[in-house]
Amino acid sequence: MDKSSELNRYRQYLLLLARVEIAPLLREKLDPSDVVQQTLLDAYQKRDQFRGTSGAEKAAWLRQILANNLVDALRAVGRKKRDVAREQSLELKIEQSSLRFAKWLAADQSTPSQNLEQHEQAIRLADALAQLPDTQREALVLQNWNNWTLAEIADHMGRTPAAVAGLLKRGLKRLRELLTDAE
Repeated sequence: MDKSSELNRYRQYLLLLARVEIAPLLREKLDPSDVVQQTLLDAYQKRDQFRGTSGAEKAAWLRQILANNLVDALRAVGRKKRDVAREQSLELKIEQSSLRFAKWLAADQSTPSQNLEQHEQAIRLADALAQLPDTQREALVLQNWNNWTLAEIADHMGRTPAAVAGLLKRGLKRLRELLTDAE
């Protein structure tokens, strides 16, 4: 597998993390896909600097590049100026999002093989989420990663709470199907 294909394997995972960190109202000015594309380009150009050996280490390295690119992108749209405190905070938020993502998949896993399996599950989950309709994916992300209430999601999406509940139910059902098919 060449380096670009290997990095591309993390695209949906990084996209999910970027979507979580870019406020929904800011997405008109900043597309998470653009930030992820820049992250993968930077990683490809800096591939010789990667010193890790595992997929988990590569994911951590990519999250760091994503955090730096998000800081730069937010600065570019004029929403936040770059300073060390904000940059560290964003890196921490991405790491926390990644941890929430992993917790959604499984309980504590401590052995290297279990950590590798958890990493693979995170990539499968991100790929499955990418296959959902946009509205279902957005509702699931807002509820499970941003901890928004049903009312907050409904207000944001311009839908009734009952409609959002339906989106969540259908999204979770389809997500289970996709993950079962992937195994």
